[in-house]
Amino acid sequence: MEHVEIDGLRVAFRRRGQGPPLLLLHGGVTDGRTWRIQLDDLSDDFTVVAWDAPGCGGSSDPPETFRLPDYADCLARFVDALGMGRPHVLGHSWGSGLALELFRRHATVPSTLLLAGAYAGWAGSLPAEEVEARLGLTLQVADRLPDGFDPGSVPGLFSAALPEERAAEMAAVMAEIRPTGTRVMAHSFAEADLRDVLGRIDVPTLLLYGDADERSPLDVARALHDAIPTSSLVVLPGLGHMAHLEAPEAFDAEVRRFLAGLPS
Repeated sequence: MEHVEIDGLRVAFRRRGQGPPLLLLHGGVTDGRTWRIQLDDLSDDFTVVAWDAPGCGGSSDPPETFRLPDYADCLARFVDALGMGRPHVLGHSWGSGLALELFRRHATVPSTLLLAGAYAGWAGSLPAEEVEARLGLTLQVADRLPDGFDPGSVPGLFSAALPEERAAEMAAVMAEIRPTGTRVMAHSFAEADLRDVLGRIDVPTLLLYGDADERSPLDVARALHDAIPTSSLVVLPGLGHMAHLEAPEAFDAEVRRFLAGLPS
């Protein structure tokens, strides 16, 4: 683990490899350890950096008022502090919304966007009653901490495609989530409606979804694909919301294929 100080916050990260920079943004109720396989697998061709968002893992807690624009500003300063230039930005779930907010506020930072199990924020992709239900459940989880978090309490988070040993590994990581980070990330995504930025995206964009994803289903995928003019959509058969852990070889192959196909 390494760390940098960004506006008074300690931001922890893991870094592997040499080559063009590839920045990995994790989802909610987890941290950069969710990218363990990608850190190893993709570091032969890329400098892979997986951060712990403020409030997660080895990073310090943000103020309770932190919202997605604050995370995006912190991320832009993080990229600058590490001298990453214009990285490829790969975000999963909550991290996909952060990637979109990063483009909204700092459009010159990402050279490409790779969005897995993505949303245009919960408010931008889900019915209001579903947003309210997800926010309520996550705040209940935060109220019960630090007694741990059971991923089975979130419908569709772990699918049948997730190998048992990786499910146990991620459950151990998720058991370490903290109340402040959990609350702030939930509020930030429940309030986020990123639909207005989608049509302005002018960098190559890959959308990666499992066709069995119950958290971010294919109607969400198609809506993003229709709205982002530079996007291509890849659907991975039989996979759910954690495709990067359920079938990392297939997931990483699509990432490599997309990045290798970019204009030099």
